Amino acid sequence: MKFQNISKFLLSVFTLFFFSSVVKSQEKFPDGTAIPQWFRDNKPTDINKLGKKYILTDFGVKNDSTILQTKQVQAIIDNAAKNGGGVIIIPKGTFLISSIFFKQGTHLYLEKGAVLKGSDDINDFPVVTTRMEGQTVKYFPALVNADGLDGFTISGKGTLNGNGLRFWKSFWKRREWNPKCTNMDEMRPRIIYISNSKNVQIEDITVKNSPFWSTHYYKSQFVKLLNLTILAPKEPVKAPSTDAIDIDACSNFLVKNCYLSVNDDAIALKGGKGPKADKDPNNGENRNIIIENNTFGFCHSALTCGSESIHNYNIIFRNSTVKDASRLLHLKMRPDTPQHYEYITLDNIKGNVKTFLFVKGWSQFFDLKGEEAPKRRLANNIVLKNIDISCETAFDIEKSDLYELKDFTFENLNIKALKPKEENLDAIENLKKIKVNVTKVDSLGQSYDKKDDSDEGKK
Repeated sequence: MKFQNISKFLLSVFTLFFFSSVVKSQEKFPDGTAIPQWFRDNKPTDINKLGKKYILTDFGVKNDSTILQTKQVQAIIDNAAKNGGGVIIIPKGTFLISSIFFKQGTHLYLEKGAVLKGSDDINDFPVVTTRMEGQTVKYFPALVNADGLDGFTISGKGTLNGNGLRFWKSFWKRREWNPKCTNMDEMRPRIIYISNSKNVQIEDITVKNSPFWSTHYYKSQFVKLLNLTILAPKEPVKAPSTDAIDIDACSNFLVKNCYLSVNDDAIALKGGKGPKADKDPNNGENRNIIIENNTFGFCHSALTCGSESIHNYNIIFRNSTVKDASRLLHLKMRPDTPQHYEYITLDNIKGNVKTFLFVKGWSQFFDLKGEEAPKRRLANNIVLKNIDISCETAFDIEKSDLYELKDFTFENLNIKALKPKEENLDAIENLKKIKVNVTKVDSLGQSYDKKDDSDEGKK
């Protein structure tokens, strides 16, 4: 009996030691909590395990880019949902649609050479209650919509083409006529909108030429975006406000092995806006977001907190290359919204940008709605480390009574800059610098747009 008790005791000690070692070896979020295994278990979607396959052309949909076939495609989705779910397969070819809505148990697969192309006539799109620019409003849905689903996937080697050229031209013509026109004044759809969903995986496809935001995720959790290519041009016609990925009040979110190049922010963290935005149940925080192993082409910011953002917590941006972004990290501080950006880490980044760190008040079209200005606007526990980058301006930071910046850590930074502006770091309280090398140079060997249009097309 004594031997058994000793054995149990030793087993308990070993088990405790083993699991303590595992926990200690686990990667941590910026706040010190362990990163769950979910972020590392990334398996390709196997459509053979998702039920019956519904190939569009087997159900009377024609391979014709000139015929709008939204109703026909939606009927296939609805039929699949009624019969236990399945995979809607887009075969090689081009199929013109407006908005389609996926149901529980249904999935989307685009074969190589397959294109779902959006209509460029806004009259083909319904008006629905949706989420747009930090508000729950009546507006237009995306091309591909999923709401309240568990286990939704989009996969394949095909393309979602927003066909945005006509919308872009209309926006700039309206802006020419009325310089104060907002984003939503020019009616335009997105390409992907996922809301109130969980266990979502989108992989391998190309998303391009969105009329508005390219992909938007709202109040969803356990979302993986893997190996995506998201594109929108800056010339010859600029594609305004075509954010690649907008993460809006989400948790447990992974963006990995993607290529993003758009004429606005590559990844923007949203959540709500207005003096009482933090009290509105339609709004929310972003928590536990990992953005890793990505490549960024031209964009306004690789990572932006704002402009409609309340609380961003435990954000990791790492192991990535940035080429010709206007900004690496942009913290937008709105005067009409309570904001708190904390525990954000950028690690192992290389490349070139116009501005390394940009922090200023963001007041374009803000609205206090008769309320007093919110008192809380804070960015703290921001870490930038292991970064080798060249830029025009290293630190474009505005000191202001409207917000507080504190507890930043810069570690192992190698920055070549035409304008270091290190004196701007005085705006940060309790800044810790470890092995920071900022070198002033006369030439960088690459070019940027002369005009700083990073807020171009904003509402």
